[in-house]
Amino acid sequence: MRTPQVVVVMGVAGTGKTTIGPLLAARLGVPYAEGDDFHPKANIDKMTAGIPLDDGDRGPWLDAIGHWAHGRAGLGGVVSSSALKRAYRDRLRAVAPGVVFVHLTGDRKLIEDRMARRQGHFMPTALLDSQFATLEPLGPDEAGVAVDVGGEPEEIAERAVRALDRLSTASAQQ
Repeated sequence: MRTPQVVVVMGVAGTGKTTIGPLLAARLGVPYAEGDDFHPKANIDKMTAGIPLDDGDRGPWLDAIGHWAHGRAGLGGVVSSSALKRAYRDRLRAVAPGVVFVHLTGDRKLIEDRMARRQGHFMPTALLDSQFATLEPLGPDEAGVAVDVGGEPEEIAERAVRALDRLSTASAQQ
């Protein structure tokens, strides 16, 4: 039996991190932490006002997520974080070296439609362009998988589990 992984579910706003994260955690039998809960109030206020966060805003947030992930090393866990830039993922890995990323990807139109339908979230659809402009997909040297967000949440979570299994198998064979 392999050691449970700590998985960061990443992607632009509206890809379903908050929906898929708990489903993935349940399938893996590990706890889930909502990345948005690690934001200080100033960040939430800024995003609610339609102002994109800058790297200075994101630093403490990424560190808090990284510390949670580090605390779950060897135990497993799933946490959501946009982790849009390589530098952000590097910062997470600096605190929690063993994290694996599940990058939720999808067509911009689908993501925008989903964002427009969700209720009570602080991230306005107007910030989606800045999210896509900032996004740096996983590099070939980064531990992680890309999972398409087309379909129902249960299907997406199942694709993520299968992709993580393939990644673990490939890593074990190296």
